[in-house]
Formats: sequence, C-alpha cells, structure tokens
Amino acid sequence: MALLWRKFCRDPYRMLNESAPRIRSEVRVMFFDTDCAAVVHNIAYLRFIEVARTLLAEQLGLGLPQMAKKQKYPVVVRTEIDYRRAAMLGDQLVVDGWLDRLGRVRLWCAFRITRPTDNAIIAECRQMLAIIQMPEAKVLPVPNDWERYRVLGANGDV
Repeated sequence: MALLWRKFCRDPYRMLNESAPRIRSEVRVMFFDTDCAAVVHNIAYLRFIEVARTLLAEQLGLGLPQMAKKQKYPVVVRTEIDYRRAAMLGDQLVVDGWLDRLGRVRLWCAFRITRPTDNAIIAECRQMLAIIQMPEAKVLPVPNDWERYRVLGANGDV
C-alpha cells in the first residue's frame, strides 16, 4: 500500500495549482453515526465525505440543480479510505476536501477528517470519479475549463 501511495504522489496529474477547489465542512457526531459503544461506524465517515464531495462539486460548477437540469453527474467509481483514529459520539469533526488529480475522463478528490480538539487525523480518503451523462450512462471527458487548475508544465497535456 505504501508503494502505491508513493507512486500516486509522484503522479504528474496530481500537480494542481493553488486555485484548485478546496472545501471545509464541519460535522457533529450524532447517535445514528455510532454503534452501542458510541464509536462512529465506518460507513458514517463515507456519509461525511459525501457531503464534502457534494460541496466540492458545487465549487467545480456541478451544483445539485445544474446536475439535475443537465443530467450530468459525478459518479464515484473507486473509494480508498484509511481509518486512523476512532471518532466518538458528540465529537466535532472537520472534513477538508480538495480536487487532487485530473485525468482525461477521471478525477480524484481527496479528503481528511480531523478532530480539532486534539488535532487527531480520524480518516483519510481518496475517491476516483467520472462524469456521466444520463440517461445514456455515457462517460464524459472532464470539462476543458478545469485545465486552469493544472500547474503549467506538470504534464505533457498543458
């Protein structure tokens, strides 16, 4: 896994500039997020990330009303998540998300969930997405205007 992560970090498509969208959201752990020991369920972290991913999509011009009108949707095709520490009932958490990598038809978003009270990293996640045109379920290339997020010279396409 460490080798895969190092390879990813050297990937030229990951070279996005400071203008690439970033978001931050806050969440309070509720009863329905936890098990009988008051520990957050693994699936609840993915829900926290889904909210952050939706906010990030809005920054990229893929707001919920626009998606419904144009029937173009970012679809998760892969999720990688590392659980670092347990979050507990009542914890206040921060979810940071950013556009991490662009390909021709795929994009990667990355997320980090932290607990500000002790600066603990709770979970780190990467998701690969594709933009799909419905109802045909046709995979679309990433929008041309997203090229502005790449660092010039970071790959042969720019």
